Amino acid sequence: MEDGNRKDETFRPTSEQIERWMHRAFEMAKEALKNGEVPVGCLMVYENMILGQGRNEVNETKNATRHAEMVAIDQVLAWCRLNERDWHDVVKRTVLYVTVEPCIMCAAALRLLSILFCMTETVYGCQNDRFGGCGSVLSIPSDDLSNTGKPFQCISGYRHEEAVEMLKTFYRQENPNVPKSKARKKENISI
Repeated sequence: MEDGNRKDETFRPTSEQIERWMHRAFEMAKEALKNGEVPVGCLMVYENMILGQGRNEVNETKNATRHAEMVAIDQVLAWCRLNERDWHDVVKRTVLYVTVEPCIMCAAALRLLSILFCMTETVYGCQNDRFGGCGSVLSIPSDDLSNTGKPFQCISGYRHEEAVEMLKTFYRQENPNVPKSKARKKENISI
């Protein structure tokens, strides 16, 4: 616990750091798209080091929980174990950079981990109007969810158009992992 004379130290990334790390997150999203995944990429950065990076791996692993954020969280925790670091302290100065607003599942996982985690910020590209957990559908980071961790700040809209275009590209193509009986029929619609 903080002693009464010290304020809680909050880490805030600079605009240069946001630019640098979001560029890397977008590279991860492009890799996901090339591999037939929803193009979402993310980094978890601590003191100018990438401790966790992820891209969606749902189709590859056939595991619906392998979103980019979950992959990165696993790597951060593994890094802390390997380097004998207390993850409680590490994550207090960790920022999540992600190309698309975390879904409700990922935002809830981040919030639940923040009971111990105290992650300070999430920087993301476009909103997730169907499943967003940082304000588009639910506002998990800031809602008063008793005993579910400290709220965290979300900064949205970074390279929004690029993130939206990658999502459109993915959804225009055929998903080879969808069973044939569930595949949508291509419609010839002229505008």
